[in-house]
Amino acid sequence: MTGTIRSISLCEWDTLSPATCEELKGFFPDGSSNVRSTLEQLSERNLLSVKELRHGLEIQAFSYVGRVRIGDLNVTVLPKIRGNALLRLIRYAYGGGRFHFVSDANHQVDQWGFEDLLISQLNTEIRHLTRRGLLRSYVPKNERLVSPRGRIDVNQIAVEGGIVSSAIPCIHHPRTTDTLLNRVLLGGLKVAASIASEIELRRESRQLASMMQEQVSVLPLDSSVLTRAMRQMNRLTTAYDSALMIIELLIEAQGISLQGKMTRYQLPGFLFDMNTFFQALLSRFLRENLEGYTVRDEYSLKNMLKYNPEYNPQQSQPPTPRADYVIEQKGVVRAILDAKYRDLWRNTLPREMLYQLVIYAISHSKKPQSAILYPSTDSNAKEARIDVADVQYGKHIGQVCTRPVYLPGLLEAISDRSIKGRSIRKKLAFNLAFGTSP
Repeated sequence: MTGTIRSISLCEWDTLSPATCEELKGFFPDGSSNVRSTLEQLSERNLLSVKELRHGLEIQAFSYVGRVRIGDLNVTVLPKIRGNALLRLIRYAYGGGRFHFVSDANHQVDQWGFEDLLISQLNTEIRHLTRRGLLRSYVPKNERLVSPRGRIDVNQIAVEGGIVSSAIPCIHHPRTTDTLLNRVLLGGLKVAASIASEIELRRESRQLASMMQEQVSVLPLDSSVLTRAMRQMNRLTTAYDSALMIIELLIEAQGISLQGKMTRYQLPGFLFDMNTFFQALLSRFLRENLEGYTVRDEYSLKNMLKYNPEYNPQQSQPPTPRADYVIEQKGVVRAILDAKYRDLWRNTLPREMLYQLVIYAISHSKKPQSAILYPSTDSNAKEARIDVADVQYGKHIGQVCTRPVYLPGLLEAISDRSIKGRSIRKKLAFNLAFGTSP
């Protein structure tokens, strides 16, 4: 990578080619092992499509937003919903505490990547915590003291055969800021400083980390540390909710496994799965606002597909389709839904999505219908329905619906905590689950 660094930006699900982007004309990544590994990972995990054409590269984005480095090329994928609006939806989806938002002017998402948006908010949250004073807790500590404090460790004295020095082993509980939650904050700042693309953000994260290191020790982050930190959360630590949520998102999107181990290959960048976020957002919204119904996530449609026992020579297990949401009422399935982070009002419906929803529809004999919930920022987006018929006789056997989730409207409904807002949310949730009459 000795050439000039090129940078391009595109929105989710958009495509850039040499014909539409000057930076991609005549550009081809070098053949180093690191670049090849990056391209393989992007392709295998369907994060980004990179094709070498005759006159340069073609880049196609999917549901991941963020930034990735491909040789001498920086690719930034921007979300279509920007700034504080996106952060509010993320906070709602993942159950974080109230954000201490800064002005949208400071969230220069058009120039920054999505990771910079999160890091900017993380710095804001931690700065607010440090100004009001980091949480102090009583931490158990074993040490030898000339002036005993707490409880004398009699067991340790017995092991040593008596008191052998002027310093006596003691167990005491000093009140300190060097707690697990503060160590996680410090670790999050160090992760943020390592992945931020903007110099000012990196400097800000390092300055905050340097200030905290005067009182808090460094602790590498992994799944066990985050799990322990989450278990310590209570009504006294709610101020830490938002910061911990952002740290978890940063770690996941950076490619670090939350099983306590590093992934086989860590991408040179940061890619956040908007599809996972969209599923979490709709799951919480439907569960909270569909009164009288039960929402089941990742529901397995068991016994739908079976091998004929007389024609299963390899004793294979049957595939089990899994819907994103199944809506039940008193144990009876009322609706089968899937969430797809692809604006189907502006983009075509892929065949594989349609076929998947057809299977869901015909599995429900009482009401052979299924629906795709997709995000949109166009207030004119309307529900569409595709009828499924028998190819020989034309008999209706099912229906697939594509229902837009107007994100600005959803955010407005979530933000309105009045009685009228509650009524609007209930109506919106019902329409998303069951559709509206033409």
